[in-house]
Amino acid sequence: MIQVLKGVSLGVPGGRIVALLGTNGAGKTTALRAISGLLGTEDGRIRDGAITYAGARIDGLPPEMIVRRGIVQVLEGRRVFKHLTVEENLKVGAAAAPGGFESGRDLVYAYFPLLSRHARRLAGYLSGGEQQMIAIGRALVARARLLLLDEPSLGLSPMLVAEIFGIVRRLRDERGITILLVEQNARQALAIADYGYVMEGGKIVMEGTGPQLAGNPDVKEFYLGLTEIGSRRGYRQFKYYRRRKRWL
Repeated sequence: MIQVLKGVSLGVPGGRIVALLGTNGAGKTTALRAISGLLGTEDGRIRDGAITYAGARIDGLPPEMIVRRGIVQVLEGRRVFKHLTVEENLKVGAAAAPGGFESGRDLVYAYFPLLSRHARRLAGYLSGGEQQMIAIGRALVARARLLLLDEPSLGLSPMLVAEIFGIVRRLRDERGITILLVEQNARQALAIADYGYVMEGGKIVMEGTGPQLAGNPDVKEFYLGLTEIGSRRGYRQFKYYRRRKRWL
């Protein structure tokens, strides 16, 4: 068995957006799966430590019980049911919701009016951005209070990325939803994050407020594609670039 996370300790305050940054293979998705109870789907397990939410331990609970407590993960790659309509996809989220489906659906359509116009269309025929809206909407129907977002900008155009991140910010500001955001687009993530962590090799190597991390020279160099003086790196610099081991 491979140990992916190595003594990770992080906190997500209520009503805040917390970004979790890192390269591919750093352990970000594993951290989300540990919180949502989905490690077992990949034969993983938590060997030590504890995960608490609202003062109670949740590690060891089955995923459906974690969802009923208001913790919902939006998986990387959207994972919509392509053979179901938009509205049928949203109904899936209601399976673990404490309230009725209609109020949750109306909330989704208020934030994603485009989905209301496509309610009877098969999800598989929609664009990647629209499918991402369905995935987030399904979590809202499930009455998410802690929303775990795994790479929501993956494969989307810059215009759709801006729209999705704008809605994420509104969910925090208008609904008080707490969000833990895993995102390769560090610039967009730090622009909306209240706080952030940088993960490398399964460990937290840096943390700070969104502005603090955005202004940190190492974060600029490793994640924002900037040199220490703020200029963009050229192709030749990237080609021969070797990551320094200062954090590992």
